[in-house]
Amino acid sequence: MDRRRLILTSFAAGAAMMMPSLQLRALDTSAGQMRVTQVAAGFDSPWSLGFLPDGSVLVTERDGRLIRLKDGSRQTVGGVGSVVVRGQGGLLDILVPRDFSRTRQLYLTHSKRQPGRGAGTAVARATLSKDGRRLEDWTVIFEITHGSSGGRHFGSRILEGPDGLLYVTVGDRGDRPSAQDLSRENGSVLRITRDGQVPRDNPFTKTQGARPAIWSWGHRNPQGMAFDTTGALWVVEHGARGGDEVNRVKKGANYGWPVISYGRHYSGAKIGEGTSKA
Repeated sequence: MDRRRLILTSFAAGAAMMMPSLQLRALDTSAGQMRVTQVAAGFDSPWSLGFLPDGSVLVTERDGRLIRLKDGSRQTVGGVGSVVVRGQGGLLDILVPRDFSRTRQLYLTHSKRQPGRGAGTAVARATLSKDGRRLEDWTVIFEITHGSSGGRHFGSRILEGPDGLLYVTVGDRGDRPSAQDLSRENGSVLRITRDGQVPRDNPFTKTQGARPAIWSWGHRNPQGMAFDTTGALWVVEHGARGGDEVNRVKKGANYGWPVISYGRHYSGAKIGEGTSKA
């Protein structure tokens, strides 16, 4: 299944209630038959979805476009800031915060050009115009301090926590040792305020040389993240071959990459020291 069909399938159940269907088919799964309704087509590399209170859906495309779907029509939203489109990088996640109806603020993650260091993961805040046609006041509120020239492992999921703060995932950017280096945000989950500042109770605010936005570290390329009904944070990260992980993320914890891994290099070579370590 290609990425376009996978993403459309993932939100079909919710979006089909809001927009006219274009196609209907059945899909057999291990849990039984699932009905798949296609609500939109013609995307290139759709990356994320943001559901608005009026029933419309915002779709980010990695090449820098933001699309708004409503009542079966699609419209390109203007005002997206500068985005570096390289490999896995581009315009990535979108967050519609709980107070959107009042503020009309959105948060978007993307790969941002960094002089002398290639590109790194960044978070931007913008306001959606009342007619939904344009982003206004695009402002980068946070970016990692050490990007790289490669096009891999930007991470880039963003959530609003029960505490009202922003949680952002960052991949190791293809530089494995950086995930064990607290002086870099690579390979970590970050926790910041809605203005991009660092909360005082983050775990490494008093650790000399550490980047204070880090909430957890030792991740490879975390691109899935959710809070459960108890408020616990769960992260899914892409591993090397055979090494995908689902982790319950705790404050200040080290999740091991690349010292500890369940995967192997694609050549078959061993990674790190094993599958567990204190």
